[in-house]
Amino acid sequence: MIGTILGNRYELLEKIGEGGMAEVYKAKCHLLNRYVAVKILKSQFVDNMEFVAKFKQEAASAASLSHNNIVSIYDIGSEKNINYIVMEYIDGKTLKEIINEQKVLRYNEAIILAIQIGKALECAHKNNIIHRDVKPHNILVTKDGVVKVTDFGIAKATSSVTITNSDRILGSAHYFSPEQARGNYVDCKTDIYSLGIILYEMVTGKLPYDGDSPVSVAIKHIQEQVKPPKEVNPKIPESLNRLILKAIEKEQFRRYQSATEILNDLQKIKDNPNVELSIDNKENDYTMIMRPIHDYEDEDYDDIENDEIENVSGGSGITMKKKKILIVSLIAITVILVGFISAYMLSGGKLSGVDKPTGKVIVPDIIGLDKEEAQRLVEEKDLKFVATTESSDKPAGVVINCYPYPGTEIDRSENDEVRVILSSGPKVSTVPNLIEIEFEAAKEYLKVYNLKLGKVTYVFSDTIDKGKVADQSPKPDSPIGTNTTVDLVVSNGSESKMTKVPNLVNKNVDEAEELIVNAKLKLGVLTKIKTQDESKDGIVTVQSIEPNKEVKENTVINLSYYVYGDKSLIIVPNFVNKTVKEARRIAQNYDLILDVSGRDDFIITVQDTYAGKEVEAGTVIKLTSEPNP
Repeated sequence: MIGTILGNRYELLEKIGEGGMAEVYKAKCHLLNRYVAVKILKSQFVDNMEFVAKFKQEAASAASLSHNNIVSIYDIGSEKNINYIVMEYIDGKTLKEIINEQKVLRYNEAIILAIQIGKALECAHKNNIIHRDVKPHNILVTKDGVVKVTDFGIAKATSSVTITNSDRILGSAHYFSPEQARGNYVDCKTDIYSLGIILYEMVTGKLPYDGDSPVSVAIKHIQEQVKPPKEVNPKIPESLNRLILKAIEKEQFRRYQSATEILNDLQKIKDNPNVELSIDNKENDYTMIMRPIHDYEDEDYDDIENDEIENVSGGSGITMKKKKILIVSLIAITVILVGFISAYMLSGGKLSGVDKPTGKVIVPDIIGLDKEEAQRLVEEKDLKFVATTESSDKPAGVVINCYPYPGTEIDRSENDEVRVILSSGPKVSTVPNLIEIEFEAAKEYLKVYNLKLGKVTYVFSDTIDKGKVADQSPKPDSPIGTNTTVDLVVSNGSESKMTKVPNLVNKNVDEAEELIVNAKLKLGVLTKIKTQDESKDGIVTVQSIEPNKEVKENTVINLSYYVYGDKSLIIVPNFVNKTVKEARRIAQNYDLILDVSGRDDFIITVQDTYAGKEVEAGTVIKLTSEPNP
């Protein structure tokens, strides 16, 4: 690709990066005389409409954003099966490279970087764009310390259908949120979680969750409690420690609710590391539960229902009969209340012989305990155990939180209730989409969703890679019932296809090579046989497999052909798009010497001597190779 000119203006100069679906080149824009970055969709994806659409979506998402901390998009184009995006060229490093070099960043430097990332996310969220893959690899930092967020390849507009558990899981395992790991609903708080993970890594030099595979990391995001960053690096202020922990709360409603919120707190810490942040909204986590209005409809108001209500000047009038009833009722209630209060005062706060506990007491640590044990510890303190349930990834019946928090000192005369949240188990209503996921990973996800693996069968597939799930039953989005089992169909890859060997004898060697390629076979060793008959020059005389035989595709065919006299000149073959291994074999057949580096499976992209040129035997041909995309 080096030297290619796209759109009659962008000359590709050097490869500067590569991702899962695209390669990035530094290029020169000859129209505006400036350097740009050109992102090119890998060749194996050009026929995949989903990848092409996702690639174009990146350009559309980022192009709609204009902010100093977001990489600018200049142009988008497509020519000769090359899909490309032209963007701002950043002379700097990725944040991941900086973390790898410095190991642990000073917390004030980390805050400055995080503020810039937060501003980029704030801009995106205000434009209804969720990034969904915020990670240090997608954050560029210029030599002047300016942050540039890039790679909106899997960004999603919040106005469109957001990801659910039926979608394939997107994002990078070490940085994505629990809701992404579960395949659930994502919103702006998903990006905030990723920002919190990045902050954690910057100030500790470690990732909060790590494992042997992406699946094991994803499960830890869902299930494992994080080690507070201050325990890893005691030098960071408590304010920053609390900010990070709030940003990476597993439940979305417990995190910062917007990029603006976390930006405000980051700025406060930047100005004063000892600032007291209002992180916990303990009392706001509960809502009052009231009886529905219709529950009161069964009360006996027959005496009143028969009274007429007269409307006067748009208001409501009350008859004398109704007024009398109301006055009598109020008097009765007043008498009862006065008697109750008097009795209470005379008994010194004792009613019905029961003493109300007084004095201060410490709320016991009950988080993580089952309901029975937690209730016993609470009631031992003469406190009331008030429980509600909430879905979580903890087993059903386990305490996942309580208010007041464990360790809080409370006065029982003012508050004798401990409100406890019990886990009701994972909240999953439909079967996840496991298609195109590695079989071993699919089994792990079934465990996360409390589903059982059923029957496993294997089929050949031309569209699904070997070892990945090709089909499932029940289908994705099917309701989950009790003890639901999921049967999986796993791909064995493409079935070996057969082809017929063409007749190559008496064909010119170049024509024979073309016939071999067209039959989806591979050319093997070429053996030269000298002849004094000039009419036989270049004619194939022997082929290693007889014509019309059925063989598997990619079978190697060796040829022998005549060479007239003692030729000193050789016609240089075309090496471009061949593998290094194939190029060396061809060069040996043509008595040429190659100057090439790279593994056997690397692809030749450039040759210094053009194909068809006549050179002497033993000539050195210099080739350039790149990794096979």
